[in-house]
Formats: sequence, structure tokens, C-alpha cells
Amino acid sequence: MMLDVPRPPSGPLSPGAGQAPSPARLGLFTGVVALGGLLFGFDTGVISGALLFIRTDFGLNSFQEGSVISALLLGAAVGALGSAGPADRFGRKKVLVAISLTFTLGLLAAVLAGGFATLLAARAVLGLAVGGASTVVPLYLTEIAPPRLRGRLVTANQILLTVGILISFLINLWYADSADWRAMFAVGLVPSIAMLLGTLAIPESPEWLRGRTATGRAPRPTAAVLSSPAARSALVVGVTLAAVQQFGGINSIIYYAPSIMARAGLPAANSITYSVVIGVVNVVMTIAAVPLIDRAGRRPLLLFSLGGMALSLVALGVVLGLPTSPVTNVTALICMVTYVAAFAIGLGPVFWILAAELFPPEARARGGAVCALVNWAANFVVGQMFLPAADLLGESWVFWFFATVSAGAVVFVLRTVPETKNRSLAEVQGELAARSGHRTADLAARGTPAAQSVRS
Repeated sequence: MMLDVPRPPSGPLSPGAGQAPSPARLGLFTGVVALGGLLFGFDTGVISGALLFIRTDFGLNSFQEGSVISALLLGAAVGALGSAGPADRFGRKKVLVAISLTFTLGLLAAVLAGGFATLLAARAVLGLAVGGASTVVPLYLTEIAPPRLRGRLVTANQILLTVGILISFLINLWYADSADWRAMFAVGLVPSIAMLLGTLAIPESPEWLRGRTATGRAPRPTAAVLSSPAARSALVVGVTLAAVQQFGGINSIIYYAPSIMARAGLPAANSITYSVVIGVVNVVMTIAAVPLIDRAGRRPLLLFSLGGMALSLVALGVVLGLPTSPVTNVTALICMVTYVAAFAIGLGPVFWILAAELFPPEARARGGAVCALVNWAANFVVGQMFLPAADLLGESWVFWFFATVSAGAVVFVLRTVPETKNRSLAEVQGELAARSGHRTADLAARGTPAAQSVRS
């Protein structure tokens, strides 16, 4: 039975009724929405340089410095989960407009902050926007893209995320001599206002419109939407990769690269310059992933990425355990660069693609939000525990732990993650439902009590 699906709202960027957007318009929609990824990267990266001057102006102690960083991470966890319900009820477009407005307000509050408390509040507001963007941006891009371009469009978000991080490092470097941390935040207002104006003109997601009831009212999401076989299988894959992305160590490298280099014996005076080098590698390798996502496929890139990460981390752990010398110092830097390159070409973009592709329509926003929540929570834990763990156990053991997580994820991908390249969203969810059904049948045939726990 066919539903009478409401037409997308007309507007300057809207395609004609019943028509797929042209390639030019599809690119325009992607560019506008992926500004959320750029702001995601900018707002997480800009604090690394700004904090050097904020702590002097506001007289912050070490606990307050950590709080300024953590406020965004905790806000992002709330924003990631809290954006799912509104995205289902009111539509992807309206939530994207709200996210861009929140970015703008948070950046204005940071620029005008008069002390620690107001800056902390501004960072928490920015966190809400970052978390919402991490959920809704890839969701929207997945739903407007044809299957053959879906990987590339969602990867555009990851590219702009890495570009945002790099821009924040370059802005920090530009304003370092003047110590103008307010100007560092103010630069972010340019893309946030551009995103706000752009999202007002984009069309609504056709997948969301298709899922509405015949009366035109969007169904309210409930916990039940994640109980179907396909959604449960998707949740296992998404949540596991979300945790692996962080417990594989990426943000320990991004956040603490200068500290790691100093511990390896390299001079840390040019810490922002080191961060820029790593930011450039991150952008270049993410761009290199674009043609591979839809050609090589998600699974091969994940396996290559995780294998390269594990090898680089093992080597880094060995090098950090050796006596300091010019050779070991350079080798440590090379290991970090190869690790970031391996992450950026696979696990970095592929996780966000799969988190948006695997869930059935009624669970897509809620499932993606849970995956993003786990990702942000793991980000917070790793960010808080890295330096204490390194002091207690030694850097080598921490990186070997990250290597073990990455190697274990190779086995998980081989056994659990489906290939989604050039497949419709319905085909992917059908495979996941079939896998879940086979597991249920196998357990029931064995007469195990666990069979009850996987039945719908």
C-alpha cells in the first residue's frame, strides 16, 4: 500500500516536486550541511591554542583548564542523544537549523566571555551543537544521497571535520603572537552564520518525509524502535565501532601530540606547529579515502585502517620504551604520523557512514544518536585518563593497550560488519535482520536460555 507522502517544501535550494536533486544541487546541499562537520572540528580544536592565553587572562588552575575542555565533550554527549527525538519528530532540516543557531550563540558567548563561569557555559553550549551535528549531519547526508554516492557524501562531512581541526590550529598559530584568544573563537562565526543561512534554504530529507504517517505527522520515537532484529544488529556494530574509534587512541594523539613528543625527547616549544603537521596529514588522508569509500568498500578500508593503526601503535610503544636518541625521536614522530594516516583513511570516516547507513528508517536517528553518545563518552574517558595512565603505567603500555583494541576490532569487522557499498539502505537492513534471525534460530535450536533475549 502506497502512502501519500508530503512533498518537500519549496525553496531556492529545493528540487522540483518528485524529482531527485541534480548533481550540482546535491553538492550544494552537502556543502551547506557539512559545515556542521567543519564547526565540529573547529570547536574541538581551537581550544588547544586558545587555552594557553585564557588561563593567563582568567587565572585558571589545572582543574579549571580541564573543565573548559571537558565541558564541550559532556555537552556533545547530551547533544548527540538529545538531537534524535527532535530529528524524528520535527524533521532533519529544522534540527540542522537549530544546530547552526546553537553554534553561533555558543561562539558569540565564548568571544564575549568575562570569566571562567561564562566561558564554561559557552563551551557547554558549543558541545550541544557539536554533539547534535555529529548525529544529524551524517544522517541527513545519508538520506539524500543515491547509493553509489552515499559514502562520498558522508565522507565530505569527515573531510570538513578534519579541515575544521586544521583551520583551528592555523588560526591559533596566526593569533599566537597577539595572544588574542577571542579572535580565535570569532573566526568560527563565519561558517556558523553561513550554515545557518544555508540550512534555512535546503529541502527536508526525502527519507524522513517518506516515513511520515498519512496524516503528515511525524511519529514520536520510542525505545521500541531499537528492538527490531535489524536495529539490534546495527546497534552492536555501531556502538562497538564508536568505542573502538576512541579506545583505539586517536584523540590521545590529537589532544596530546606535543606532550607525547616531549616525552619522546623532542622539543615541545613548537607544539602548535606539530599539531598543524598532524592536522595536514589527517586532512590529506581523509580526502584520499573519498574515492575509495565507494570503490574499495567499507569493510576493506576498515580492515586496512585498523591493521595499520595496530602496527603503528605497537611500534610507537616499542620506540617510547627505548633510550632517547635522535633516531628514536624521529621514529616516534613517524609512527604517530602513520597512525593518524591509517585512522583517517578508514576508521575515521567509515564509522560515521555506517552509523547512518545500518539502521532502519524508524531507528536511524535514535540509533545514530546512541552511537554518537558512546563515541563522545569514550572520548571523554580517554581524554581524562590518558596522561594519568601514562604516568602510572608508562606510555608504552598505554599505546600497546590501544594496539590491542585495534587488533581485536579487526576480528570484529571480519565477523560482524556487513558491506554496504552500492547497496540500498533497505538491502543493508534486510541483511542485518536476516543475520539476527539466523542467530535467533540457532540459539532456539540449541535450546539455550539466551534465545529468549534476542527474540523481538
